[in-house]
Amino acid sequence: MVTALKVLHLIIAITLTATVLLQSAKESGVQGVVAGGAESLFGKNRARTLDAMFARITTISAIAFIVTSVLLTILMR
Repeated sequence: MVTALKVLHLIIAITLTATVLLQSAKESGVQGVVAGGAESLFGKNRARTLDAMFARITTISAIAFIVTSVLLTILMR
């Protein structure tokens, strides 16, 4: 049980890190480097849909990370 929770915690941590890094900043940041020419593919709606999706995934990942952290702390005692 603890091992499965540790693996889940690691996956959530990686997901949280990736979504935070992929969110667009005011200066375009990492997403500008990674996305590159994708702007022409998605057009004007790209910013709204991807940013909203990344924000939602980040929120869910952060909550799951906190929950798994607390559960691991309780179970490791």
